[in-house]
Amino acid sequence: MASSTDLTDHFDKSGPTHMMPTGGSSAMKIDWESEEHRRCVAACIVKGTYVLESDRTMCRQGLQAKALAPAWWESFHFRLMDVLTDDSFKHRGDKFIFGAIYEYAAPAGAPPRHPSAPQYVVAFRGTMMRHPKAIQDVYLDGKIVLNRLKGSNRSQRAHAAVHALLAGIAKRKESCVVWLAGHSLGASLALDVGRTTMEEQGLGLPTFLFNPPHVASTQAINLLQPSEVAKNDLYAASNLLKAGLGVILSPHRKRMEKLFQRLSPWAPKLYVHEKDFICQGFIDYFQQRERLEERFRGAAKSAMTLSYRDMFHHLVGHDKERPHLLPSATLWKNSCIDSDARWLAKRSNAHGLQQWWKSDADLSLTSRHYTYPVA
Repeated sequence: MASSTDLTDHFDKSGPTHMMPTGGSSAMKIDWESEEHRRCVAACIVKGTYVLESDRTMCRQGLQAKALAPAWWESFHFRLMDVLTDDSFKHRGDKFIFGAIYEYAAPAGAPPRHPSAPQYVVAFRGTMMRHPKAIQDVYLDGKIVLNRLKGSNRSQRAHAAVHALLAGIAKRKESCVVWLAGHSLGASLALDVGRTTMEEQGLGLPTFLFNPPHVASTQAINLLQPSEVAKNDLYAASNLLKAGLGVILSPHRKRMEKLFQRLSPWAPKLYVHEKDFICQGFIDYFQQRERLEERFRGAAKSAMTLSYRDMFHHLVGHDKERPHLLPSATLWKNSCIDSDARWLAKRSNAHGLQQWWKSDADLSLTSRHYTYPVA
């Protein structure tokens, strides 16, 4: 785990420099109308959730040591409302902080909350490989690969926390915005919670998914480094096969199409790096289904809802759906690479959260909004 002097935990040294106070001012420059600023704020609050666990582990929360986490949310006028802990390994007497709920708290004399600013942010951190109890995160990474994250203790706690928050808001008859945000493993949690909330309650919560893991055959295909033409043909053949199998497995296909129709109004924001092996499958998922529609009109609508693994589970009587199957989304792709960095550092940076609180000028960003044809 990083030492207590690790600069990456210090907001004033590692935070979004383009939003830092200047000219003697003590206030952060926050333009809530700006897509860039909203992205940076969400990423910083997720980083604060990482540092919150680091503070706990490093005993930086006591009187003799200053906690580093609060600056990551208090700088944007949020307060810590609740922490989410995972006690799956409770025989160790340890409660791992994996998420937190933050509430907007405007300072005295400040104008009311901007309509584009959230009243609450529910943030989930990702895997902390240098943490002494990293095995708890790695165990859940394995569950993502097996599509079993939903049944984990951490997932259940995340769902329960968001459900309770939304129930409290409804009971108080408040009109406010709730954001979901997460990085890596935390992005998988946020994605799962957001999907469930939309499916069961019809609430499309604004969702910020930084480097969300994508588990499919895409990674294996990309490792082969086929030509662009061969890659497109391979995906087209695979998707056409899925569409054909969907005709045979009509009950499963119809169930998935109904699910996509319910989910389609919800469009989470996916932030991926084109060189990040863990999440780059989302780029292919959305791009290839669009190209399939151009070449074989009508086939993409069926193929995009299906996966081979889901169809196999349907055959053995266990209906599931892969979390990466999304009807709608806004995909933000960063192509910026440090050419001087070593290969391993490039891959690590591509999956790093710190890129997402940088300014647009420091990134090479493109975005594309994808929708599901409900008609």
